Amino acid sequence: MKIPQALIDSLQNMKDFQEEAFMKVHQQTVLPTSIRLSPFKPIEKWKNGDASPSQQERDLGANEPTGEVVSQIPWCEKGRYLATRSKFTFDPLLHAGAYFVQEASAMFLETVLKQTVDLSKDIKVLDLCAAPGGSSTLINSLLTPESLLISNEVIRSRANILSDNLTRWGTMNTVVTNNDPKDFARLTGFFDVLVIDAPSSDSGLFRKSSEILKEWSLENVTTCALRQKRIIGDIWASLKDGGTLIYSMASYSKAENEDIIDWICEELGASNLTINIDNPILQAGLNAEASLTQSSFRFYPDQIKGEGFFIAALKKQNPEKETFVRSGKPIKNNSRRTEREIFRTWVDDIDNFTWFDKNEDYFLINPEHEHTIRLLQSSLSIRKAGVKMGKIAGKDLIPDHELALSLYLSENINRRELTREEAISYLRKDDFTLEQAQKGWSLMTFENLGLGWAKILQNRINNYYPKELKI
Repeated sequence: MKIPQALIDSLQNMKDFQEEAFMKVHQQTVLPTSIRLSPFKPIEKWKNGDASPSQQERDLGANEPTGEVVSQIPWCEKGRYLATRSKFTFDPLLHAGAYFVQEASAMFLETVLKQTVDLSKDIKVLDLCAAPGGSSTLINSLLTPESLLISNEVIRSRANILSDNLTRWGTMNTVVTNNDPKDFARLTGFFDVLVIDAPSSDSGLFRKSSEILKEWSLENVTTCALRQKRIIGDIWASLKDGGTLIYSMASYSKAENEDIIDWICEELGASNLTINIDNPILQAGLNAEASLTQSSFRFYPDQIKGEGFFIAALKKQNPEKETFVRSGKPIKNNSRRTEREIFRTWVDDIDNFTWFDKNEDYFLINPEHEHTIRLLQSSLSIRKAGVKMGKIAGKDLIPDHELALSLYLSENINRRELTREEAISYLRKDDFTLEQAQKGWSLMTFENLGLGWAKILQNRINNYYPKELKI
């Protein structure tokens, strides 16, 4: 791997840059592999933070699905380094939402959020460039149930992937939108937190993709920096006064990192927020000295177990007149008794939730969010909101895949625990049989986590796993 000399030259005066070690680490062929466990779907062997495989799983060798955990990622409570990269696609636990495969450096977002945002409060967060969902699932793991996360992706196909990954996470306090950043400008003063991992030259991912290396140039860096300024300028009005902007990207270039932070402070009136790292484990992980207090962080792969990354946090200082309605009286569904009784069979504590219907589909949401979601519908292109329960046919519900993976499914629903081989067959939509299976709708589970629906008939099994998701 030949690193562009123009990039090396641009980094010579950057603090902590060590050219020889930087060049050497880019010749390595074995890269760190990391996952982040879901706090919502713990499985038995991970409950105490241990994801080490059983002997049977070790015997599977390279096909062992989650690898053996080497250590915790010091800046992320649920982050884990694995010994080897595994065939995640063939691990049912991935499809059930038990973990997310994410680059370790990007998980530092958790530390920044905890340092700069009061996560005990009910807040509104926009993850602007959210696909495939690493940052959104991390943010969602830290929020209160009454908080609302809007995850946006401008490219439609990537917005679908984002929706699928948030569906696996199982919560209802998320909305996925498919909009250009400028569309959010009308939501003046709406968000408490903006998280922007903007499109960049991606030099921090050279070790992951030779194509990124081939396409890199100083001209591309300049183009990306202009795009980043446009995105931030378009979205700035939607952040409330005193709100927090967290800006990050997988790039080494100062033009895309520190220069953008300076521009935000000078042109938009923001101020830097400092992150205080006093945990010795974190300090060791970041190769720091006795203490570490900074307003931005650079991750170099020769100094950290992860890829190249930059992150900073800022506070909005200049007030914006708030024009968007932030709350409203929740709309109760007490009069819709027939629907409620149908849903009661499927959803725990249905009386504590509400729902709305669109194109004959019913969506389960927190009553506190209904007014806001309806207002968002008038301003944005929404791909997903809450949990899609399904369609009503007569007096029954035809359950949707989202409901199968949600955290709200009734314990009274028929369930069928699958072996690993059966789970793979189910996820591939292959034909398979189940002995002594109870007739009717049944939740297919693996290690007690939902994978999807099947309808058990007299002589066959109808597999309702979405065909677009099959492995």
